[in-house]
Amino acid sequence: MCRAGLLICLLYSLELAQADEHDAWQALREGHAILVLRHATAPGLGDPGGFNIDDCKTQRNLDERGRAEARRWGARLRQAGITSARVLSSRWCRALETAQFMALGVVEPLPALDSFFTSPITERHQTAALRRAVEVLAPGEVAVLVTHQVNITALTGIFPQSGEGLILARPLAVPPVVLARIAPP
Repeated sequence: MCRAGLLICLLYSLELAQADEHDAWQALREGHAILVLRHATAPGLGDPGGFNIDDCKTQRNLDERGRAEARRWGARLRQAGITSARVLSSRWCRALETAQFMALGVVEPLPALDSFFTSPITERHQTAALRRAVEVLAPGEVAVLVTHQVNITALTGIFPQSGEGLILARPLAVPPVVLARIAPP
């Protein structure tokens, strides 16, 4: 009896989670939410010495697994009914590549999405700039933002894994309302 009751509770919890995720995708499709995505897999931590924002050869970049993850994100979004979106990205090559491989539209670099891993003193300024960028999105505009772990953690308090996405309700509350956490595809 206990096992049957536990199984029923687990199935009910799974059903609720799926309903919540369905509602989150609906909010994203309607522009009542944004998708904030940590760039896809790029082996390593931080950036190598000699980092230059204008030279991808000096940066930690996506590997083939990361490029495949980014393509799967694009497929997942299209399957969810999002065939185009306003795509904003960090200027780091691994974020830009993630955004480009999703193939949802023109990728717009946004400095507020840049990593501050090596300069944590800029965290408050960048997080405030990111909030302002989300506030000025047109009502109903579907938006996907590709950034870094430190930026997402500063905004939400959540430490996402590479390629993980968060659907956040608009307007952004303090802290943002997380409608769904989407595992890497």
